[in-house]
Amino acid sequence: MATVDEIDQDEMAAAMAAMEDEEEDGAKEASFRPAPERVLNQDEIDSLLGFEVENEQVGERTGIKAIINSALVSYERLPMLEIVFDRLVRLMTTSLRNFTSDNVEVSLDNISSIRFGDYLNSIPLPAVLAVFRAKEWDNYGMFTVDSNLIYSIVDVLLGGRRGTAAMRIEGRPYTTIELNLVQRMVEVVLQDAQAAFEPLSPVTLELDRIETNPRFAAIARPANAAILVKLRIDMEDRGGRIEMLLPYATLEPIRELLLQMFMGEKFGRDSIWESHLATELWSTKVPLEAVLDEQKLSLRDVMDFKVGQTLMLNNGPDALVEMRCGGVSLAQGRIGRMSNNVAVRIENGIKKKIHADATETGAAANPQAGARK
Repeated sequence: MATVDEIDQDEMAAAMAAMEDEEEDGAKEASFRPAPERVLNQDEIDSLLGFEVENEQVGERTGIKAIINSALVSYERLPMLEIVFDRLVRLMTTSLRNFTSDNVEVSLDNISSIRFGDYLNSIPLPAVLAVFRAKEWDNYGMFTVDSNLIYSIVDVLLGGRRGTAAMRIEGRPYTTIELNLVQRMVEVVLQDAQAAFEPLSPVTLELDRIETNPRFAAIARPANAAILVKLRIDMEDRGGRIEMLLPYATLEPIRELLLQMFMGEKFGRDSIWESHLATELWSTKVPLEAVLDEQKLSLRDVMDFKVGQTLMLNNGPDALVEMRCGGVSLAQGRIGRMSNNVAVRIENGIKKKIHADATETGAAANPQAGARK
């Protein structure tokens, strides 16, 4: 008969065996269980789409946003723009010093390509947007003046103390005095931009309107590419930023000039090669034919030609002989003899006659031009 201790030991052994079986089954199920799906956090999603703040400040684009914006034309394909904007910086430094009677330093931050819609959405408000028109190019551009520069200009022009930062009042629209002062500064900058483009292509830049809402400053389609130039204006301890936006459609009339590597570059034209080609053409030997007479004969008569047969020509000894080159009539002359050679003396040049006819026709079409000649 079994004792109580033996019964307890048997039960404990059975329980341990059952636990081992359960652990083995659990391990097998775990080995066949699929791995849990990993969920991306917000930082990883922003990095994938290319909306990281650090990259935007540096100017780099990553992820899907880089693929979307890869179709933008880089301003580096227009090398003459850098020369124009460097000239603009020098002109603005002088003109703004005279305008503000203060020590002004203008620096060029960067030049980049951006879509017009993206730029409007990125403008920090409040700001003043000045839309200008380029007459000769028949299109528009835009200046954006940030609030720091607006209050700094107002403070300087109205006699604010030096050494103190300009006071900013948030939450209210700009007053008429502030807008007028900013408009005067923008007109000065427009004159400098006009002078900067003058050596390349004369253009007249006129201020069209002043806006404070970016929606009312639409000068191009949102998907159109544009060139953004960021300029920094420092007046001792005050200053701000002004940005110039030029759509590529505005610069299209002078695109060939902007493609130049240096001022006055000529594309596809070499004066040395032209002079060499002209010299070689003048010394080129061409075959010249003297046509005594032309007759039309049937093929039967031509096939019946015999050796020693004499062909009678219709021209007499004093008749004019036509001079041809490549089937083109050049002149007419009379045949004769010089020493032991048969020669032709030129009587009149057909080329001169054609030139005279063309001159008479042009004079008849334009009587004033004929009278001047």
